[in-house]
Amino acid sequence: MIGITGATGQLGRLIVKKLLAKVPASEIVAIVRDPAKAADLGVVVRKAEYDNPETLDAAFAGIDTLLLISSNEFGKRAAQHANVVAAAKRAGVKLIGYTSILHADTSEIGLAVDHRQTEADIRASGLPFVFLRNGWYTENYAGSIPGAVAGGALIGSAGEGKISAASRADYADAAVVALTSEGQAGKVYELAGDTAFTLADLAAEISKQTGKVIPYNNLSEADYAAALASFGLPEGLAATIASWDVPISKGALHDESHTLSKLIGHPTSPISEVVTQALKG
Repeated sequence: MIGITGATGQLGRLIVKKLLAKVPASEIVAIVRDPAKAADLGVVVRKAEYDNPETLDAAFAGIDTLLLISSNEFGKRAAQHANVVAAAKRAGVKLIGYTSILHADTSEIGLAVDHRQTEADIRASGLPFVFLRNGWYTENYAGSIPGAVAGGALIGSAGEGKISAASRADYADAAVVALTSEGQAGKVYELAGDTAFTLADLAAEISKQTGKVIPYNNLSEADYAAALASFGLPEGLAATIASWDVPISKGALHDESHTLSKLIGHPTSPISEVVTQALKG
């Protein structure tokens, strides 16, 4: 039995869909907060909440391989993940996978702090593990593309930092390989896109596809945060997002190992595909 937490999220749904091509539906368990949202997945569905260990115990019963898709509740997720790890140990899970962040052990991106803690908790548990250290999703930039076209410029604070991003589908393919292949225990995969790009490169691609000149304007962290807040983002979230760009400017999301494409057996999706989809509306 393979259990997937957060199975109704964008990444979780892709993983379940791709697993169905390799594993019988009766052997896949979608572990979700709201079972109604999982009714269309076509697999076994169990309700559980990261904050409620008793629900986790029931949801993990009989699970051999568990994928912990990281929570998006910043400020709470390290504790939530710890609950999952403890429940997985109680359930006798034979392999736990975890979606971490690229170069989690050294990354200066603020998000990495929780990921380092969860990786440490998993190691301390003694459970066999496989870490999927995912880089940025190309889709992370989809939302900024229409605004860049409307405003006449792409903005950020990432300077000339190279970003080795890949699509959610690429990372989902990697998860399926890790969950269904032998000899995964102890593996730590640094997963990133084949072709790195800067935000200036992204702006150039937007310009190419629109026929308009869309430059990249590199702002200070404070000015970028203020700009994001002016677009309607809460000030705290705007400041957090802007803070991520500073380590990105120093190469935090750059990786040329091609581990991801080697693992999944095909090239990763280029940023041009996201631009095309975003421009279609």
